[in-house]
Amino acid sequence: MMLQAIDLALVIEKLILIVIVISASLVIAMYTTFAERKVAAILQDRRGPNRAGPFGLLQPLADGLKLFFKEEIIPNFSSKFLFILGPALAMMTAMMTSAVIPWGDKIEFFGRSVALQITDVNIGVLYVFGVVSLGVYGIMIGSWASNNKFSLLGGLRAASQIISYELAMGISMIALLMVTGTLSLKEMVIQQQQTHWNIINQPLGFLIFLICAFAECNRTPFDLPEAENELIGGYHTEYSSMKLGFYLFAEYINMFISSVIMATLFFGGYDMPFVNEALLSPNIAALVGIAALMGKVICFIFLFMWVRWTIPRFRYDQLMHLGWRILIPLALFNMLATGGVILYFGK
Repeated sequence: MMLQAIDLALVIEKLILIVIVISASLVIAMYTTFAERKVAAILQDRRGPNRAGPFGLLQPLADGLKLFFKEEIIPNFSSKFLFILGPALAMMTAMMTSAVIPWGDKIEFFGRSVALQITDVNIGVLYVFGVVSLGVYGIMIGSWASNNKFSLLGGLRAASQIISYELAMGISMIALLMVTGTLSLKEMVIQQQQTHWNIINQPLGFLIFLICAFAECNRTPFDLPEAENELIGGYHTEYSSMKLGFYLFAEYINMFISSVIMATLFFGGYDMPFVNEALLSPNIAALVGIAALMGKVICFIFLFMWVRWTIPRFRYDQLMHLGWRILIPLALFNMLATGGVILYFGK
């Protein structure tokens, strides 16, 4: 009976944590759309959204209600089941990545020690790559099911782009794994707390990972799958109402999760620099760690937005040239150089 009670308590803990993480991710993604419009306004010397609520803070709710009440359209000659499955799959894979991210250290709650991580699998990095690679299916299924040539071209672009840049991203991660010796994201954070952040050991690996993250999220200058000057709306041309909202929301959730992963892998995750968490109570240390992680994430999200409103879009041949003939050779060089350094210093 005691074993059953412990298992039940653990299940309840994890379910509550899942609800909190998913809800927080949705709210953050929602207000990231607002932040993007504000950042764009600042860079372009204008006001941005300022009508809905004080300082325009209710604009994301207004946009969500508008999408929710728009007419639901499914093209007559589309594959209806796959047409609905596409955006659902894109949204689901965007949320699944958060399962292995350590959001903070443990908290003490009713005499129990609760880890702020849904699951600490020892192959966390492989899980992230596996789920991310599934994201392309949401785009491809939706574009093909639309029965629209422009949508299909956008889906093909997205598939080839994501597959191409996943290769460079994966090779850049091999060098980091050689240094850390673990696939667990939690273990990587603990190592960085005890020594120094991985950005010091892997600056080139981080740069490659960052560029690939832009491409994986279909963000400017890699937003060719939805290039309105060539493909109208790209893979989501035929979508409306909340199905379109799912695609747009998935992009912002991917941007948020990518920022969290980069902060975790290269910038210590929830590690607060120059603060000794051992001197703080567990709950205060956990809150400090969450604040540190969110601060790093905000910096990355601002970088995503800054680049979007500064750099023009690549041509498609330039995008493929960068992926295959620059980033992959650089990632291979970084991997070999890292292996040589480890062998030379006998680590």
